Amino acid sequence: MIHSLFLINNAGDLFLEKHWKSVISRSVCDYFFEAREKAVEPDNVPPVIRTPHHYLINIYREKIFFVSVIQTEVPPLFVIEFLHRVAETFQDYFGECSETTIKDNVVIVYELLEEMLDNGFPLATESNILKELIRPPTILRSMVNTITGSSNVGETLPTGQLSNIPWRRAGVKYTNNEAYFDVVEEIDAILDKSGTTVFAEIQGVIDACVKLSGMPDLTLSFMNPRLLDDVSFHPCVRYKRWESERVISFIPPDGNFQLMSYHISAQNLVAIPIYVKQNISFFETGSSGRLDIAVGPKQTMGKTVECLVVTVHMPKVVLSANLSATQGTYNYDPVTKILLWDIGKLNPQKLPNLKGSLSLQSGAPKPEENPSLNIDLKIQQLAISGLKVNRLDMYGEKYKPFKGVKYVTKAGKFQVRT
Repeated sequence: MIHSLFLINNAGDLFLEKHWKSVISRSVCDYFFEAREKAVEPDNVPPVIRTPHHYLINIYREKIFFVSVIQTEVPPLFVIEFLHRVAETFQDYFGECSETTIKDNVVIVYELLEEMLDNGFPLATESNILKELIRPPTILRSMVNTITGSSNVGETLPTGQLSNIPWRRAGVKYTNNEAYFDVVEEIDAILDKSGTTVFAEIQGVIDACVKLSGMPDLTLSFMNPRLLDDVSFHPCVRYKRWESERVISFIPPDGNFQLMSYHISAQNLVAIPIYVKQNISFFETGSSGRLDIAVGPKQTMGKTVECLVVTVHMPKVVLSANLSATQGTYNYDPVTKILLWDIGKLNPQKLPNLKGSLSLQSGAPKPEENPSLNIDLKIQQLAISGLKVNRLDMYGEKYKPFKGVKYVTKAGKFQVRT
């Protein structure tokens, strides 16, 4: 199964390694560095890299590459899912999954990796079980451990390990009982020069924060469950109930967890929230070019588009950009050749526009193709697919919990060709 794990930052520094079987030399990562150099963006590094004696399976999270080393054939998605669990566990324990926090809590990181994998095979990956095995760090606990020489490792076996519901610990009690769900959707889309949709799909997740006493049994239903054609559930969900009735029935883990993820690939169901009018041209003579980009709302269901950012990877011959923006700020980095236009909140009454001239390297040939535009955005209180939660019912306990649902739409890989 998994022999070793290497954590590598964006600069290519290997700052943590863990071996479960034999120690594998760091030189195996040279194959990964080669693939990283060929990929323009960190997200474009192939998830599976074949070497003469190993497979390198990697993910990119929070500006960190999690690179696992495999010596035998295994289902790649199995390893990828485990690596995501590792990143989510660090996030849950330390508040963020960054190089700094991992280095600051390196002892707990090694303790967690030791519990999560046993001889290369996943063992305890549920947050509730891990928190009983290894207590999350606090300032007071760190001081006590330093003075007394004790560790964060618990002395008793977690209660969940001994039950048929391993994701939930026994005897949970809260003064305020609450269950909140976040429906987060990401649009992956490619639009051509005329604004026609070439490709569009939605990747969605439902994140839950459930703090309920006892052993509640929840049922979540949707207004339009037929939208969901490709779903993946947390192990707590009763899949047969979903197949027959299209409702999610489950005994929830305690705290934060991802209830389900889904994928909507039917292009007619994907609403494109903005339109982009653009014209980028390079002249044959004069070592210059023109740029004109305008953005406006399209299918936003009356909601406001926020955190709107347009990124353009310019050709290498572009030296500088002399532009003016009617809204937001722009920045052109002559080293990385990236033009970043941070618009912020989209105002439908006054549409943002960025236009001006581009200076090219003198004597250099005209770029063969125009750069594409990458769009980043966020829309609060909207699931772009139209998915809506109908109701949440609770059985097995007599109290009435606080309940809430929040919807967010973001841009995933959203590209406009010019």
